[in-house]
Amino acid sequence: MATENNKKRKNHYRPHNKSVKKGSYPLRPGVEGFFITCDGGRERQASQEAVQIIDSFLEDLVEGKEPDVKHTVKPMNKKIKFSYSDSEEDNEENGEKEQVVVAPDHENSESQPTDKQEDGKNEDETQPEKKQKCVETHEPNSEEVVKSKSVDELIEAELDELKDKSKRRFNYLDSGCNGVVFVQMNKRDEKGPTTKEIAQGIVTSAATTKRHMSRFILRVLPIELTCYASEEEISRAIKPLITQYFPTDPQTPYKFAVLCEARANSGLDKMKIINVVAKSVPEPHKVDLTNPDRTIVVQIAKTICCIGVVEKYKELAKYNLRQLTSPKP
Repeated sequence: MATENNKKRKNHYRPHNKSVKKGSYPLRPGVEGFFITCDGGRERQASQEAVQIIDSFLEDLVEGKEPDVKHTVKPMNKKIKFSYSDSEEDNEENGEKEQVVVAPDHENSESQPTDKQEDGKNEDETQPEKKQKCVETHEPNSEEVVKSKSVDELIEAELDELKDKSKRRFNYLDSGCNGVVFVQMNKRDEKGPTTKEIAQGIVTSAATTKRHMSRFILRVLPIELTCYASEEEISRAIKPLITQYFPTDPQTPYKFAVLCEARANSGLDKMKIINVVAKSVPEPHKVDLTNPDRTIVVQIAKTICCIGVVEKYKELAKYNLRQLTSPKP
């Protein structure tokens, strides 16, 4: 009995009827997004900053690509004249002072019905254009009515999408490495901007404006495919990406380079991965490590391999926002 009394059960406190905050999903094959490096221990803050920056640049690219959508209906620059405006009252007072209105007597009201009818007809004939103009200008467009009615519905739909993680445009995935953030991008439109265009727009803007965008983000690399970190998987998964950026019969062949970095994976030979990627590029294109036109970026985090293609990698400080915005010594 003494031994049983000495062994006390550990107290467990469980939140009843309360939502428990779950951690982020791990990085997995078959996703597309951005491989972001940051200061160690600041992954959560860097992911929040990255989502804000990427979302703002995505909206700018969408607006720049589709300028005609918002201006399909041209504004009608017409001068609106109301029938009871102050200007017309002044004109009537100045131009029609000689007209005198006499109130009809009750005795003569029955004897003069035709005069009233004629006056009414004259008024209707003199003011049809003004009334028609007012009606035409104040008639709401059918599109405006639909938009005004659907504003609340659109807001509710957006809130529902934000609550549902599966419908969000950007999700944070845990890479399992210190100082590495992966932001998954869920493409809603196939014709929309790609991760390569968004990342290139971010670093180009940072290089031209020299404006600080974030506190914790270092590099922003576009990732167009993820797979398991093995030679067989990489050679199989990279084929559609190579055919997209390195066609077999190009007008002008590209010079390319392969960059491979591995984190939390010491058993993988990086030179074998580089050779596998370089051999998958067809022959008209040549390797040029000093001045490449396009760079194939291979980032390995634990057992997941992330691959993307970037341009002007060295000219844009290896897509490092902090170096692009910091003043030169």
